[in-house]
Amino acid sequence: MAFDVVVKRIYEAPEKSDGQRVLVDRIWPRGVAKTDAALTLWLKDIAPSDELRKWFGHEPERWAEFRKRYSAELERNDAAVEQLRGPLRKGKVTLLYGAHDAAHNNAVALMEYLLRHPRV
Repeated sequence: MAFDVVVKRIYEAPEKSDGQRVLVDRIWPRGVAKTDAALTLWLKDIAPSDELRKWFGHEPERWAEFRKRYSAELERNDAAVEQLRGPLRKGKVTLLYGAHDAAHNNAVALMEYLLRHPRV
């Protein structure tokens, strides 16, 4: 079953076209009021471990290895992945992240993981 998932920086304004908005960062993003975030779900447990996040440090040269390690963490985190599959079954999901780098962040890696493992 195919599903509709995109990524978006949480600092961008919510739009109706976002569908269900799921924050996938372990730490709440600075400067964003919870009331303004228009979240469906804050899924802290699906974020990379603190150890992996700190190791990666958003350094693009570590991107390939980060994706590999994060994918391995997701393989061991069935509960959180299944919790995200609930909203995916209902329609479009926008994975929200706080990082500055739009190409190298955990939401992008998570979306890639979901597309490689499309079971919903």
